Amino acid sequence: MMMKAVKIVDKKPVLVDVPEPSGSGVKVKIVSSSICGSDIHMIAKGAFGDHIIGHEFSGIAEDGRAVAIEPITGCGLCMACGDGHRIHCDAGIYVMGVLGDGGMAEYVSVPAANLVELPTGLDIRIASLIEPLAVAVHGLDRAHVREGDRVLIVGAGPIGLAIGAALRGRGLPYDIIARHDHQKIAAQKLGAGHRPNGHYDVVMDAVGSSASLKQAVQMVKPMGRIGLVGVGWETIGLAPEFSGKEPMLIPSMGYNCKSPNRNFEEAGKILHERPDISEAMVSHRFPLEAVTEAFATAANRAAGAIKVVFDIA
Repeated sequence: MMMKAVKIVDKKPVLVDVPEPSGSGVKVKIVSSSICGSDIHMIAKGAFGDHIIGHEFSGIAEDGRAVAIEPITGCGLCMACGDGHRIHCDAGIYVMGVLGDGGMAEYVSVPAANLVELPTGLDIRIASLIEPLAVAVHGLDRAHVREGDRVLIVGAGPIGLAIGAALRGRGLPYDIIARHDHQKIAAQKLGAGHRPNGHYDVVMDAVGSSASLKQAVQMVKPMGRIGLVGVGWETIGLAPEFSGKEPMLIPSMGYNCKSPNRNFEEAGKILHERPDISEAMVSHRFPLEAVTEAFATAANRAAGAIKVVFDIA
């Protein structure tokens, strides 16, 4: 049997017909798959091979369970995997949709250990948001954000808004610095303050550039904490005042994949309790057949795009 899927050809996303997955793993019928900013960067850099892309996706497993999928796999035997940190697997990093077949397709085969059952009643059509929410939850854990902290987010793209949604889910207030008006509106829906003032206990850098890190250093209190969650695609420089302030700089990548601290589980719970998060974060929806328009939309943040989602089933 053949199915529709998205691959990258000559640095362009195209819809192709490929065989449905078979063999080991659990076959999942994809319902929702979304575009990550890293997908756009990697397309431009020619980083994708001949595989199906997409690492934010959810669907229905063969046994009827509604699931989100942790796209990071691991050997399951090393210390990192045992601690739930598959991204640091001794065998090397492997991310579905980045280094192998992912979720922008009608079906995907997934290791059973990577399936995370959705809370009963959670709309599968918004569950692809669980992956970026899990990234946000892990970032907050890494930065040791706790009740009573004054928290600022630098950047209101999908990851910045996901951090805001995670803070809201934990009942913690925060301020945010947003570039575009539609980002400010989305952040306001997620309970953000928009008038940063003074110095903050924790600044979450959701951009990952020299400019955003400089801004974070300016806004963090002396000996405060900076959580670096945004993925920098170029070398990030530190301003001279960084050492003078003595902040902790805490990068984060991926998520913990082991209970009781499994980040996908908390992310799913947050989305279940606050489904309106999707109203703030999902700006556009397309069928797979509109792949060209969908990626062009996702690449144009200034025109109003936040999170672009494919409705597949």
